[in-house]
Amino acid sequence: QVRLMESGGDSVEAGGSLNLSCAVSDYMINRACMGWFRQAPGKEREGIASLVSTDHTKYADSVKGRFLISKDNAKNVLYLHMNNLQPEDTAMYYCCTTRTERYGSTWPLLHSEDCRDWGQGTQVTVSS
Repeated sequence: QVRLMESGGDSVEAGGSLNLSCAVSDYMINRACMGWFRQAPGKEREGIASLVSTDHTKYADSVKGRFLISKDNAKNVLYLHMNNLQPEDTAMYYCCTTRTERYGSTWPLLHSEDCRDWGQGTQVTVSS
């Protein structure tokens, strides 16, 4: 059974940084298409960053230039590096894997329907 476990969420002040991790078990992520999503109270879950098999990345406009998605194949961990955090970034953050391989730079940002496995989430709270 594939398991994903997020960590690294915290409470920070505006302008601060956080690094989220997503440890994956029982599935090798070296060629995986994976993503980060977030869900704020009363809002739908939104995709914010995705990474395909060729390590091409896509970002939502709301986080472009501030967030960076990456992975460590040896550790089987997906990361989300978040800089210049703002109160509107407050949400529960989730990682997912599609269990598919996608190649090239033309794939769009992942949607929830693309994901097959989810972690339990990690809370990020940004105060002004």
